[in-house]
Amino acid sequence: MPAETDRPAMSQAAVNASRTIPLKVAVVVPTYNEAENLPMIVERLSALDIDGLGFIVVDDASPDGTGDIAEHIADTYETGMFQVIHRLSKQGLGRAYIQGFRRALEEGAEAVVEMDADLSHPPAELPKMLARLEETGADVVVGSRYMEGGGVDPKWSWVRRQISHWGNVGIRFLLGLKVRDATSGFKVFRRSALEHIGLESLRVAGFGFQAEVAYRCERMGLNVVEHPYEFLDRSAGQSKMSLGIVIEALYRLTLLRIRG
Repeated sequence: MPAETDRPAMSQAAVNASRTIPLKVAVVVPTYNEAENLPMIVERLSALDIDGLGFIVVDDASPDGTGDIAEHIADTYETGMFQVIHRLSKQGLGRAYIQGFRRALEEGAEAVVEMDADLSHPPAELPKMLARLEETGADVVVGSRYMEGGGVDPKWSWVRRQISHWGNVGIRFLLGLKVRDATSGFKVFRRSALEHIGLESLRVAGFGFQAEVAYRCERMGLNVVEHPYEFLDRSAGQSKMSLGIVIEALYRLTLLRIRG
């Protein structure tokens, strides 16, 4: 399988010319061993009938065959509306999102969505977040667990709740962030917001990527609003979160704050 590529059979001009539905809302979904979850999230998002909805899946050579499943799903969509980027190895969540964001901008998307493949971000919230983007004139809408109306899965253990809560508090304090959910991985961007922050300026590859994006948005003076939602436990597969990942993120973000 070629490195970091999707099917190269058509030029960009040919893709755009053959597309019958313009890509307006691009959902960027990084995957690693999400073979069970990917078809479900695609089905649920597609059922929402969002105008111009498309998908960009960035798969890090999942050994469970997620990349192949994504290709099979792509065959059922109009040309260019479901794209798969294959990478040779795990290279970090941040780098996956950056590559997906770049593709979305190249394809002309007006809004770019980031969300997890494991259904922890409820698909039913996406139309509300897109509406909020338009109603408020915001540059970014952040799905927030830590505002009135938001929350986390009731099944979470006390330990997991503490790691999530205090990790978020520590990162907000460290970076001086106003946004209440600094580590949210559920966001909707106007294309102009991603163009403004400069994807090439993003440095944190792992869990701290979400906080770095929030930091860059606030430093650039973008209008960021939050939308409450309840974070749900993944429907299948294993969580990749741990205390070690949070500690590493705090270290990387400390360097970010020092360097500006």
